[in-house]
Amino acid sequence: MPFNKDKRPFITVLSIILAIVIAFYAVRIFSLQVLSREKYSNQISGATQITSVLKAPRGEILDCDGRQIAINRDGYDIVFNRQNMNLKNINALIVRLIELCEKEKCEYVDALPLNKTSPYGFTDDVADEKIISFLNLANYATAENCFDRFVEKYDLNGYSKDMQRKIMGVRYSMDKASFSVSIPYTFAEDINDNLMLTISELGHSMPGVTVEVTPYRYYPVTDLAPHLIGTIGPIYEEEWEEYNKKGYSYNDKVGKSGIELYAEEQLHGIDGEITHILDKDGNIIKSEVTKEPIPGKTIMLTINKNLQKQTQKILEQNIKKLQGEGGSVTGGAVVVMDIKNGGVLTSANYPSYDLATLSKNYNKLVNDKNTPLLDRAFKGIYPIGSTIKPAVAIAALENNKVTKSESIYCKRTYTYFGDFQPECMHFHGRIALKTAISRSCNYYFFEVGRRLGIKKLNRYFKDFGLGVATGVEVNDSAGLLTEYDSDSGNTIQVAIGQLNAFTPLQLAVYTSTVANGGTRYKATLIDKILSQDQSETYFSGKAEVAGKVSIKESTLTAVKEGMLSVTEDGTGRAVFASYPIKIGGKTGTSQTDNGADHSVFVSFAPYENPEIVVAVVLEHGSSTFGVTSVAKAVFDQYFFAAKNDGDEILPYVVLE
Repeated sequence: MPFNKDKRPFITVLSIILAIVIAFYAVRIFSLQVLSREKYSNQISGATQITSVLKAPRGEILDCDGRQIAINRDGYDIVFNRQNMNLKNINALIVRLIELCEKEKCEYVDALPLNKTSPYGFTDDVADEKIISFLNLANYATAENCFDRFVEKYDLNGYSKDMQRKIMGVRYSMDKASFSVSIPYTFAEDINDNLMLTISELGHSMPGVTVEVTPYRYYPVTDLAPHLIGTIGPIYEEEWEEYNKKGYSYNDKVGKSGIELYAEEQLHGIDGEITHILDKDGNIIKSEVTKEPIPGKTIMLTINKNLQKQTQKILEQNIKKLQGEGGSVTGGAVVVMDIKNGGVLTSANYPSYDLATLSKNYNKLVNDKNTPLLDRAFKGIYPIGSTIKPAVAIAALENNKVTKSESIYCKRTYTYFGDFQPECMHFHGRIALKTAISRSCNYYFFEVGRRLGIKKLNRYFKDFGLGVATGVEVNDSAGLLTEYDSDSGNTIQVAIGQLNAFTPLQLAVYTSTVANGGTRYKATLIDKILSQDQSETYFSGKAEVAGKVSIKESTLTAVKEGMLSVTEDGTGRAVFASYPIKIGGKTGTSQTDNGADHSVFVSFAPYENPEIVVAVVLEHGSSTFGVTSVAKAVFDQYFFAAKNDGDEILPYVVLE
């Protein structure tokens, strides 16, 4: 039959329709067989889905120039996932993991407050209450009763006593952490690489046990201002209820002291979630981050890392030098403060400790007679000796109890009180204000202190920040400011820096207030709070005025001239007489009940336009030479040390 040309258009249309249909089914088959294969194969094979916590990294702590002080590093944790774990064999699994940890000398979590070795008594005074409540036993239950109940509760018969204690420690910790399908349990933290590889290789034989990467706190310089930076640690049982309300997990680490504690709310991030798809054999076939973790915020401090590091070295080296020369000095502190805003640039203590070995050496540090755990700069209180005299001079001038030019005759023994007649260190003869400050004449300040009276003295001391809280973010001492009868001999002792006691930080605040003309700033350690990538600023520190001292310009000039004279031709001249920058300062020695006098020095520079204050205290330092030498070396580092591109300050160089 001949081909009919009239049918060609019809056939063409049919061909196009057929091609479209074929293409549609081809796409549909591809979608079902390829694109949706995972979905349907999972359903067919009995795949399951579990969601785990994705830990948010803790916020970093930086210095004023962005140098790292406390950051994070990756570590490995052994984690239990309830979804894939056979609890019938849990004890055997725990034993296997304990043996692996002990072989590699890696610790595992054991929060049970029973001794880890026989006899298995309670670890502290409240342990019995915790365990008895947990086990729901009578309040008179003994440690042995509790141990036996744990053996029964966790089905531990057949294991040695030693192993029973180890297993129950893990099982108790799992229960306290609310281990469940939705809450994984961290069996061991920050394990070494060998154990990580071993667990990873044995994963198929230990269902439910995984090795997970976790952010850990890391301090690039572990002995840098440890008292201020602070520490992090586990959530204690007595803290758990409060942290649980805030959304913390039982295994989270939290700030325990210092900035780590103060800024916990900012430093702690918000955990995310990761969802795993597992096949019927428990193998993860797909993982997806379903909730991104939000990192903690970045804290930028006022501390200058380089200056802090060098000041610590200066303090330690000078104290050891004095000790080597037969001196009785036992410790000391240095605070460097920005005069214009109250920012603490440096807070150095000696003796101190290293965060890297704090846990291992804790008991030794606690029992050390030189108290290295004490933050001398912020919590150590000392009678400050003659460094109080600029404040007394300001109070006397402002209240017209003395004039700048009035001379008082120093005959060495002050005989105003019949039953108390203290002596000046020297016979000065007729002496006016500037020289009285420069030569530190006690007789002069006995007299003007008596004229002022204790009430006025104490009011000015408080106005200058002595005996009151500094406002700094971490814990500090308010010092000791006592009240005495104005007619007693105690008043004149207070006027030369005895009887009361203050911290080096308060000395820095006081000296800053004098140097800047009467504005007392709140002491601060935090400059900024930023997002992790530093693209957003949540807080930017501004100088906060804590108080004002009304000081006439003539009064300020007279007192500051006296403080300049201290370093040029007075008690500090041996160290500062030829210094290339003019320094205002005041030396002091203060009597102690036991041992040699403390030596104290407060100072500011440059004299004409003050930038920083340096306050130094040496416990039982005896003379002024040691304490002024420390201050000079700190000024050297601040004003003259050449800085390289790294993290160090090069040796002292006077810049022309």
